[in-house]
Amino acid sequence: MHLTRYTDYAIRVLLYLAVKGEERTTINEIAQTFSISRNHLMKIVQELNQKGYLTAIRGKSGGLLLGRSPETISLGALVRDTEHEMALVECFREDNTCVITPSCRLQPILAEALSAFLNVLDQYTLADLLADRTSQLSTLMRIPTLTVPN
Repeated sequence: MHLTRYTDYAIRVLLYLAVKGEERTTINEIAQTFSISRNHLMKIVQELNQKGYLTAIRGKSGGLLLGRSPETISLGALVRDTEHEMALVECFREDNTCVITPSCRLQPILAEALSAFLNVLDQYTLADLLADRTSQLSTLMRIPTLTVPN
């Protein structure tokens, strides 16, 4: 199984927003942090917004925020929502023209493997990716930590 860059970037966006917490961020900040095309990131952010993973606020004081708590964002669900082509081989597709499909055992084996892959991801959330790593991730993503006045 190979995850697309689209899904990889979607995970990075959500991680970034989770580390930022309640502080709004921009697409430009995320694009610069990960050296990702702003235009490509805009498409990903739009889909994540539509699916409720994040909230996009327009206007001068707008920005992006995580749409729900990291504990409720299943990695399995996120992969299902962002991978637009889960067909591992031709026989998974509606336009299958493989002549050996009626006799081939590959499709059910790969279907079982894909199911197992997704079942493992279903056991983890965005919070699991953050566990005890928020400070280190903040440093790596060059996100300044907020100082609380005394």
